[in-house]
Amino acid sequence: MSDLCDFGLVGLAVMGENFALNVESRGYSVAVYNRTTEKVDQLIEGRAAGKRFVGCYSLEQLVKSLKPPRKVMTLVKAGPAVDSIIEQLIPLMSPGDIIIDAGNTHFTDTERRTQYVQEQGLLFIGTGISGGEEGALKGPSLMPGGSLDAWPAVKPMFQAAAAKVGPNQDIPCAEWVGPRGAGHYVKMVHNGIEYGDMQLICEAYLMLKEALGLNNDQLYDVFDQWNRSELESYLIEITRDIFSVEDDTLGSGEDGGKEHLVDKVLDKAGAKGTGKWMSQLALDLGVPSTLVTTAVYARSLSAAKDSRTRASKILKGPTGSFSGDAKSFVEDIRQALYASKICSYAQGFVQLQAAAAEHDWPLNYGDCALLWRGGCIIRAQFLDRIKEAFDDQPELENLLLYPYFTAAVHQAQDSWRRVVTVATELGLPVPAFSTALAYFDSYRRARLPANLLQAQRDYFGAHTYQRVDVEGAFHTEWLEKRRQPKP
Repeated sequence: MSDLCDFGLVGLAVMGENFALNVESRGYSVAVYNRTTEKVDQLIEGRAAGKRFVGCYSLEQLVKSLKPPRKVMTLVKAGPAVDSIIEQLIPLMSPGDIIIDAGNTHFTDTERRTQYVQEQGLLFIGTGISGGEEGALKGPSLMPGGSLDAWPAVKPMFQAAAAKVGPNQDIPCAEWVGPRGAGHYVKMVHNGIEYGDMQLICEAYLMLKEALGLNNDQLYDVFDQWNRSELESYLIEITRDIFSVEDDTLGSGEDGGKEHLVDKVLDKAGAKGTGKWMSQLALDLGVPSTLVTTAVYARSLSAAKDSRTRASKILKGPTGSFSGDAKSFVEDIRQALYASKICSYAQGFVQLQAAAAEHDWPLNYGDCALLWRGGCIIRAQFLDRIKEAFDDQPELENLLLYPYFTAAVHQAQDSWRRVVTVATELGLPVPAFSTALAYFDSYRRARLPANLLQAQRDYFGAHTYQRVDVEGAFHTEWLEKRRQPKP
């Protein structure tokens, strides 16, 4: 190995260590540093033994170990730690060198850091990275944004390390997203869609388990079949696998056989915040990203486990199970899941379009879909259709209006409505299915009851209103013109 390395990485938690090993496996030499230097020794003496690694015990040593233009990636906890590392790196680096933040960063921090680092004569990349620990090691989805001039220097390495898709598995899931915080924004939308996908799958599980009474072996078979359909995806695949895992923690169940681990997992979901970010930013933009918002609230309600347990002893609702044809209803649930998923992704891309307009990001939406096709958590066959849609119609305003997706939701509509109806009749909560259907029904109507809402606002607050027949803004003294109620 030459004296100087191709790439430097700061942060040797599992994601950082795995990504460093990934990059090295693609033919690059890697210098690594961690604040807790024992981790450096553990990597060099362990998984990196005999490989093209250099262990460093200070940021200064790390920078001196790199070829120009130096490329230093941080994979540390988002927030002040990243700013601290940037401040320490700047005086050690030279014009044209590149600082890369691959943490789970809010896009506004990347907007700020890009400008600041460029003012110091350096280049900055904020990149989303998705795929978890396995993806980091074997090939993640990478969503870089920041200083465009930095991209040529890191493109070969990023695309070598990224997941590959396509008929020949030669299309990398790593492409330039846009300036400043665009990469981290796209990653945030990915995570928000992931929230929606997971909630929808959980609601399908609830209907299969509670309405139809399927056991875990039967659930495995259903999800295995679904993974051979339009729903083929990483999340459907791992859901299938979960139903096959037996619990060996406490031994056998009462009948002497193994119980399934999923039934022992507490129904109390956690969250890291990116779904909430997407929901908050959707509100700021005025776009209806209702699926991610519903999914965030569903997690919040799940977290109120103690309160729900108390409420379950007091609040009553319908009981029973589905009495129709079970096989047909399984297909109804599959169709409802697919249609709801289409609405969720449609909302995500509408938010990306609004954000691109707001922040002057020239996003390529087909490329965004391709970035999510492999390596990441929401990777799915379905994303090929989204790329086709935006490649065919780059200005497509909503995926629901593209012929393939229009036909898909029309075909699924009767099943979708049956599932929501049965869930309501049985008292089974399917907030994401219901929200997706409400979005579809609202979006397909040329006229909504917001005329009454706007009249109410004008009545109590003189907020004015527009008319359907005359241009301009109007205000009415509703109180004066109203009909007097009978005494």
